[in-house]
Parts: sequence; C-alpha cells; structure tokens
Amino acid sequence: MRTLRLLFIIGLLLTAPLTIVSAQDAAFQSVIIQVDGLSCPFCAYGLEKNLKKVAGVGSVDIDMKAGQAIVQIEQGVDVTDDTLRQAIKKAGFTARNITRK
Repeated sequence: MRTLRLLFIIGLLLTAPLTIVSAQDAAFQSVIIQVDGLSCPFCAYGLEKNLKKVAGVGSVDIDMKAGQAIVQIEQGVDVTDDTLRQAIKKAGFTARNITRK
C-alpha cells in the first residue's frame, strides 16, 4: 500500500509541470511579426518597449537575426494587426508579415 501511494505521488510530481506549461501556453497567443530595420540591440530595445505598451501584450522577444518580433498576447484580448503595426511604426520600424499561432 505504501509503495502504491509513493508511486502515485511520484506520478503526480512528474505530470504537474506538463499541466502548468499547457495552462501557460493556453493563456497566450503567439504573434510573429517580420520587422524591417532591426540592426542593433538599441533598436530591439526600443521596439520591445513600444510593443509592451500595447494593452494585452504579455511579453515580447526580439530576434534580430531573423528580423522578427515574437509577441505573446493574452487570450481573450483583441489586439489587432493594425494596433501592432502602429506600435512598430511609432518605434521607427516597418512591420511586414504578421502571423498568428
């Protein structure tokens, strides 16, 4: 009986992180934006700062080599492509393709 209880607890501990990650992934929608003009870390910082000001944006990751901004948007919040394009333009860049996952 004690062995079964121990196996049950170990099973719970091993599956708990999977459940937490799934819940976090479900809480956000990924948006990948091709951005022209990213050439230095200061550029990336300015873009990140402007995108984070948009209501509903959870996090922003800038990939300078790929010329992309990966934006996590909270589920249930409607952030339009136009809103993202305006934030990028305000930072001094041009948004190209916007892909939602």
